Amino acid sequence: MAFEYYKQIRRAQKEYEKARDFIEDIVLSFNRDLKRETKRFESMSSKVEESYVKSNAISNKTENFEKRINPIEEQISNLSRLYETISQKISEDITENSQDKIKILSNLTGLETKLKDIEATQETLINKITGFEEQIQKILVSPQTQEIRGEISVPPIIIKKDKALAALTDTEIAVLEMLIKDGPKTAPEIKEKINLSREHTARLMKKLYEEGYLERGSGKIPFRYSIKKEMETLLQKSESPTM
Repeated sequence: MAFEYYKQIRRAQKEYEKARDFIEDIVLSFNRDLKRETKRFESMSSKVEESYVKSNAISNKTENFEKRINPIEEQISNLSRLYETISQKISEDITENSQDKIKILSNLTGLETKLKDIEATQETLINKITGFEEQIQKILVSPQTQEIRGEISVPPIIIKKDKALAALTDTEIAVLEMLIKDGPKTAPEIKEKINLSREHTARLMKKLYEEGYLERGSGKIPFRYSIKKEMETLLQKSESPTM
């Protein structure tokens, strides 16, 4: 009986040891799982804290951005109002400028018409002057005029030396020198040499003739102009000291 009892005790002891080992394995496994979960929890807690810190930082940045954006929005609003004001002003100015341009164009059209009228008047006067010159030429070459000119002696115009030197322009002196060098010429021939307009050249030659610097042939039109001997002598004397 004692031996059977001992065997049962040994069997129970072995079962206990097996159960203990099994429980220890379970406890060890649970501890490992618990440690692993604890680490995961700590890691998650750390991440949550970091996220919270980042969230606070983002929140602070958002507040700062909002503080910065508010003045910018006000400036944009002011600029928008200013743009509307400027646009309205530009529209008004464009309207006024358009009206001014219309007035200017109208005035220019009137001036152009007046210029055309003046040009037409000048052309008419030139034609009349040409007609008068032709009539004068006919009168000068008529037999009656030749007889009268033979009977009447016209005294020469006396040219003063100071007038010859002081009263002439460079162009007028150039014309006189050209006539001394090249001989008598008509107004169109002189115009080609001095590069002036026909009207300007005609006025210049008429002035020199009327003031006694030139002689004018009366044979035909256009008149041929030549320098007076007295004027030629004066010019040569005025040039001799500088030569």
